Amino acid sequence: MEIEQQSSSLLANRYQLKHLVGTGGMAVVYQAHDLMLERPVAIKILRHDFSKDENFRERFRQEAKAAANLSHPNIVTVHDFGFDHERLFIVMEYVPGTDLKSILKQQRYFTVDQAIPLMVQASAGIGYAHRAGLVHCDVKPHNMLVTPDQRLKVTDFGIARALSTIHPDEQHDVVWGSPQYFSPEQAAGAAPSPASDVYSLGVILYEILTGQLPFQAEDPVELARMHREQLPIPPRRLNPSIPQALEQIILKVLSKEPSSRYRTADQLGRILISFSQQADPYAANIPATTVTTPTPSSYTPVDSQPVAQRSNQSASINFPSKPAPKPQATSLDIDWVSIGLGLIALIAAGGLIPFWLYIWLYLSSSRGLP
Repeated sequence: MEIEQQSSSLLANRYQLKHLVGTGGMAVVYQAHDLMLERPVAIKILRHDFSKDENFRERFRQEAKAAANLSHPNIVTVHDFGFDHERLFIVMEYVPGTDLKSILKQQRYFTVDQAIPLMVQASAGIGYAHRAGLVHCDVKPHNMLVTPDQRLKVTDFGIARALSTIHPDEQHDVVWGSPQYFSPEQAAGAAPSPASDVYSLGVILYEILTGQLPFQAEDPVELARMHREQLPIPPRRLNPSIPQALEQIILKVLSKEPSSRYRTADQLGRILISFSQQADPYAANIPATTVTTPTPSSYTPVDSQPVAQRSNQSASINFPSKPAPKPQATSLDIDWVSIGLGLIALIAAGGLIPFWLYIWLYLSSSRGLP
């Protein structure tokens, strides 16, 4: 299409397309400039065969409006949407950085200390959407961007839900375009729920800690069967450095039944924060939206092998350092309050002895006892 070939095209008489930054089965993504507000934006333009369907255009409009109402530090903000050049498009904030899948291709897998802050932030963003009544439906590392200021942002809210209205024969290639990450109920054709997004988060957590997906097959149909029926290899067999408590969390999230998982991404995020604090007694109680995470490039892999530098990114890992432990009380630190309370109790008890002795003597004399 002309709009894909000419990066200088003007979209909706407002957005100047600069250059292509990504392509996929359902859309192309451009970096663009908003001439009205004079700011950089990212524009996702859907394929023409989707755009020509009037029912789909209406569903896309509804989902884009719902996604535009999401305002969270871990969610890519939707600014605008429309129809031009016979193509549907959605305008989002421009996020400089790299998607998590590209980072995984550079770095085979992450340490626990690197992985947990990433997943806490992803859970915070998706959990916020769950509270707003939105299910992402297509949670995968490709839809997670890591910014230079060390923040993870989830993108593409609502698009997968809109695509669910297309012809069933096309769903296999579009709606389920990432069968490595979808839940058993999605694999069976059922409607996704917040627990479905939680399952997908579990697949990502498994992948970034072990370096491989829990289920792998060339045939998407076979992958769907594995998600529905097969148990994953326990992650500690692939990476013994994973704590047993974290393995139990991962396997719970990958349960076949939605009711056996954590119900929402918020709940998963709280569990991961709790695990992190128990594993590290000096871990700060940081809200999920401000947890420090690795930046997109210059990662140091766990096997200490050098990583090729990306041409347009330069940063380094900057995890929070542990605060110095608090000094322990010495033997000279006297608790005078406790000592005072003890003395008062002793005096009170001692004062009761003469009283009860008087009562006993009085009763004895009144009964004529010797």
